[in-house]
Amino acid sequence: MRNKTNLISAFAFIVALFLVTGCWWKKEPVVVEDEAKLAGKTTADFPQITADVFKPMDGGVALSPEEIMGRNAWNLWSAGNDHFWNNVAQDSFGLLDVLKTLDNRKYKRGERFKTLGLVNEPGFQAPTKADEFGLWLDEQVAPEPAGIDDKIYGKPSGVLGFRLFPNPEFNAEARKNWDGNRFVSDPGYYNNNKLVRPYRVGVACGACHIAPHPANPPADPENPGWPNLASAIGNQYIREGKVFGPNVTQGGLFYEMLLTQPPGTSDTSRIATDHINNPNAINPIFLLAERERIAAAEKLAGGTLALPGTKEEMPVAHILKDGADSIGVRGATIRVFVNIGMFSEYWLTRHNRLLGLLPQKPFEISYARQHSVFWLATEERLANIAAFFRKLQPYHLADAPGGSERMSHDENITNRGKIVFAESCAGCHSSKQPPAPIQPQTAEAKAWFRTEVMKANFLEDNFLSNEKRYPVTEIKTNSARALGTNAKAGHVWDNFSSQTYKEMPPVNELELYNPFDESTPIKFSPKDHDTGPGYYRTPSLASLWSSAPFFHNNMLGIFTGDPSVEGRLRAFDDAAEKLLWPEKRLGKASIWRTQSECGVHVRKEYLPELFSMLADADGYLNLESIPVGTPINLIANLQPKPLEAAALAFKIKRTLLVIHKDNLSGEAAAAEWRKIVPDLLAANNCPDFIEDEGHYYGTDLPDGDKRALIEFLKTF
Repeated sequence: MRNKTNLISAFAFIVALFLVTGCWWKKEPVVVEDEAKLAGKTTADFPQITADVFKPMDGGVALSPEEIMGRNAWNLWSAGNDHFWNNVAQDSFGLLDVLKTLDNRKYKRGERFKTLGLVNEPGFQAPTKADEFGLWLDEQVAPEPAGIDDKIYGKPSGVLGFRLFPNPEFNAEARKNWDGNRFVSDPGYYNNNKLVRPYRVGVACGACHIAPHPANPPADPENPGWPNLASAIGNQYIREGKVFGPNVTQGGLFYEMLLTQPPGTSDTSRIATDHINNPNAINPIFLLAERERIAAAEKLAGGTLALPGTKEEMPVAHILKDGADSIGVRGATIRVFVNIGMFSEYWLTRHNRLLGLLPQKPFEISYARQHSVFWLATEERLANIAAFFRKLQPYHLADAPGGSERMSHDENITNRGKIVFAESCAGCHSSKQPPAPIQPQTAEAKAWFRTEVMKANFLEDNFLSNEKRYPVTEIKTNSARALGTNAKAGHVWDNFSSQTYKEMPPVNELELYNPFDESTPIKFSPKDHDTGPGYYRTPSLASLWSSAPFFHNNMLGIFTGDPSVEGRLRAFDDAAEKLLWPEKRLGKASIWRTQSECGVHVRKEYLPELFSMLADADGYLNLESIPVGTPINLIANLQPKPLEAAALAFKIKRTLLVIHKDNLSGEAAAAEWRKIVPDLLAANNCPDFIEDEGHYYGTDLPDGDKRALIEFLKTF
């Protein structure tokens, strides 16, 4: 039998977790420096790789020396974040451990793409024996291309984007205590936060961005060759939860959150949490020069100006869906490295990871430049990474094997599709816009587009987005990412967002579907959002045929898991139909709901002794009272104000006690929860539950026009 919450109150447990984080009573060190700085190193100790290591990738595109170094950095440079991923393996409530993900006893190489969406590195095979530490890591059967210094970039793990470094703390005593078999199979062993692992794992940007090449896919996704891979297409097959959280087990709300997370998405605000469950599609990166050409000027101020190259007013191209990364390409790129663990010695003092029980503080660029050698070494790589991005062009269906056969060759249909696009889409989805004095979205603008779209070069260097922000109340897609708060003034990414972003006017009240009372919509005004969040930038349609499912959360259309041309087109066809015929969407069925009874679910090793004694025989303290079918984001998006927290905790405690005292389950337990739903909604940062709603432009077109438009979209 599991211990129930009549032993402790929910509020007491929340306080216990607060204590476990070990943050609130510790004073910040006067100075925080990264490992390289403490070791007396300089950026000269981290030279860039000049060899064309990945020459066959990305369609064999010819690159300049700067572009080569940029691709190498994107695919290999982890900027010292092996320190971060090692630390979180020891201190993340038993959830995260990337080293275990790489062990073939957890996930086999021959099923890795299917199970995890990870891309196996060519030149490796499944292990035939354990290594010297008892780990079953991929075996290298062919050398990596010459030019990679393992001391700087780590050894290859057999999985692209993940590099192995020797753990400097793995001394004789640690080796004596190490057991490779128990590391995989014994929770009481691998959850010991004093356990020293033999390797540290560095994670490069390529871990989430390298994926099968759309126009040259591998015959076997588990065994790609270098020519079958693209560096920055965005891995729409990755299962982020399984990859980074191999220890997450059923019974906890976090398990349920990861279970419903769509493949190909990453919740970049999960560690530095904004208390909104908002996994987002991993972007392909194309036509950066065109994005920079059309970028609007934004005002920068304060800490944003500490990054070399920033100015008080400058054009800003955005990468993130909400356009919060608004201090230019250099700032957007280096923020990615911080978000995956660079200079975590400082980053983790700016927020309370995963739990978010403490107020955030800005990650100060000026501080990083002074105290992190890895930051400075990454700065030196930014221009080259941008140069590589500028070289990347969209992948066209006509160039893919069998692609032309799946496209219409009826000139009447194609031309009609062009006209429909000109009249219904191009105002937002084109980087080529009418010259002044023609105003957007006018009859004159549509006439201009009708002429331009018929030209042979209309799609050439067209980013297929105007790069503008629009309020979520206009787009009407799920608002989770638009409402993220991490880039607001005073929050963790304060130094990476412009003054223009911070001063965006608040969006209007949202009217949202109420899954608890369909006759009464939820009226929601974002809490404390006087300025800043609430917007989405126009997404690019470049290579749209290859990137379904659609929307910022990958929730429009089926996920095939098949990177072949046929597999991508099945996903595209389904997504395009649901885009233009919204009655075919999942609608209410798209709400992420718990699949089993769940609750707070924590390993005893991460609890104070008083609470660890209340753990189950299997080693977990379980507060399991969230009924099956509960909208996950009803709980995952909670952030009560300080004065409301105690009252809400008391109501939750009372509900849990009733459920357990009367041994309620099923509908009876759900009925008790419904009594406090109004309180949960009032404390919710984003009670927007339907995931495939919105973007209803073009849905009123005649069916023939919709079909013609879909055929034209395939040519992007």
